[in-house]
Amino acid sequence: MAEKRIFFESQGCQLEGLLQTRPGAYGAVIAHPHPLYGGEMHNPVVGAVQAAYAQAGYTTLRFNFRGVGTSEGTYDEGRGEQADVISALQVLHEHGTGVVDLAGYSFGAWVIALGVDRFTSARRAVFVSPPVALIDFSFLSYSPKLALVVAGTLDEIAPAERIQTMCPQWNPDAELAVIPGADHFFDGKTEALETAIGTFLKNTL
Repeated sequence: MAEKRIFFESQGCQLEGLLQTRPGAYGAVIAHPHPLYGGEMHNPVVGAVQAAYAQAGYTTLRFNFRGVGTSEGTYDEGRGEQADVISALQVLHEHGTGVVDLAGYSFGAWVIALGVDRFTSARRAVFVSPPVALIDFSFLSYSPKLALVVAGTLDEIAPAERIQTMCPQWNPDAELAVIPGADHFFDGKTEALETAIGTFLKNTL
């Protein structure tokens, strides 16, 4: 079944999303990169994350944060965006998916990190290229939800070396997948990203 365009509410704003349903209890909410730098749900990296989850049999929901695309509202520096994630989680739970991952790319990873303790209905979190060289992640200490971090060796915004040192502080049990030759946009490496996430899902379902 193809993704279907849907609308749902977050703090009085109508947000747009793409929902692809699968039978079973597993689902994933996927958050996009920075709205002020052109980030939105049709981003190819977001698409690769969605494809990996869909191929693993998960119901998926990628969506536009407030103020992006036809989603109502305005950019809120990560505060309202956390509410958007909570609303997206609720959409999946209403579709019968009781075991939900949160997967965020760049800014999306930061938003998930900001609210990880608030996202009580999510099973675990996946960070793709958390932008530790651009945004302060010092607030994030230990989180048992963090399960996978993906980084690229050519990524100057999410340097793999720095993430390697930070990841054990976030969760020493989390997996770290480093993709050789990948920059922050995974130019020419989206298939490798999809494979990395797919392998993780296959081994941890």
